[in-house]
Amino acid sequence: MKKLLTIAALTASTFTAQAEVRINGFANFTGGMTDSNNTLYGYDDRFSFSEESLFAIQISGDINDKMTATGQLVAKGANNYDPEFEWAYLTYEATDNLSIVAGRLRLPLFNYSASKDVGYSYHWLTTPRSVYDVPFNNLEGIRFDYADYAGDWEYNINFSTGTFNGPTLGTEVTGNNALVLSAEATYDWFKIRGVAGTAKSTLNIGNSTRADLIQASAGLDSIYATGFSELGELLKWEDDKGEFLGLSVQVDKFDWFVSAEITSIDVAQSFLSSTEAYYVTAGMRKGKWTPSITYEKSKSEADIKFPSQVSQLTSAQLSITQVQNFVNSPFGMSVNQGVIAAVGAPLTLLPQPNSSAIITGALNSVSNGLLFANNSEDTTVSATLRYDYDVNIALKVDVSKFTDDLSDQDVTLIRFGANYVF
Repeated sequence: MKKLLTIAALTASTFTAQAEVRINGFANFTGGMTDSNNTLYGYDDRFSFSEESLFAIQISGDINDKMTATGQLVAKGANNYDPEFEWAYLTYEATDNLSIVAGRLRLPLFNYSASKDVGYSYHWLTTPRSVYDVPFNNLEGIRFDYADYAGDWEYNINFSTGTFNGPTLGTEVTGNNALVLSAEATYDWFKIRGVAGTAKSTLNIGNSTRADLIQASAGLDSIYATGFSELGELLKWEDDKGEFLGLSVQVDKFDWFVSAEITSIDVAQSFLSSTEAYYVTAGMRKGKWTPSITYEKSKSEADIKFPSQVSQLTSAQLSITQVQNFVNSPFGMSVNQGVIAAVGAPLTLLPQPNSSAIITGALNSVSNGLLFANNSEDTTVSATLRYDYDVNIALKVDVSKFTDDLSDQDVTLIRFGANYVF
């Protein structure tokens, strides 16, 4: 916290000489624990305040009557409260309707993208993870924001382009040439929003901390070494087109509200399974109290991908050279050692039909392992109660039941929180 305030003071001092400085901030103080040894969102059966707590300061200053500089420092408990610049950008007000934002900025992917970290701005304790927990919330690039009215409708159109990176599958995904278009229309108590995005994305499984993906990376090298480069290129996630689609609808009559949001993420020409996620939430406001319930669903189902290339692999009769190339690869060496232990002879001395069957079976298991790498399906039901203690402070309690629909195991998480803005 002290480090964050020191950096904020130094940043503000650089602004002061040139412009009037505005400083705002927000914080989430959240604690929770699960009902068993199973973990959820980093929590276990020991009460913890570090997983989702954070403190943030936003500093902005007018450079001139058209340009504004903004920086947002966030210190998260999960990162030992080490402050990082979540946002750092310049805004140019081109017209009364059009603004241009450049720098490190938030991608407008979701209904609550701009205020995702500001717990005070919504009724949940945190935004629904099934939908909002993606590795590409921020963009290094430029965004065009256009806002206007059409009769009684207010609408906003955003176009963003740039690069991103973020953690997933035990490593990091990067995206280049990202293009994101979003549009939002509001009529009194009704709002609808849509978004579509694409990027050239890359993920190196060899850098993953997951043991299965490290082994799969070695197996992928063997697929290339044995001569099945077409299948290897399709499985590898490198400069492949990723697509993001989203749609949300919100009805807010003040006394009660209901909203839903659905998203889809796909990198078709890679091992990654497509992911569909959605939530539906509803609640009511009674004075200072806001009880609500939320249902979430996320599904990443392993697809039957690249059937012709897989069939070519499994039906192949390998040449002596292909067998030798496989044995010389790191993954092939481990398979060969297992064969020697089992039958007393290496793959190179077995009859070719036998060695071909063993090798293609091993490589097919690598392919299947990659295609099932992010296979998952889960459901979360949450009940949340918000109490507005003051005009800038909200107290909340949340009980969430998470169910792994593939293993039929569940875990219940109980959390308490205080959200405030200043």
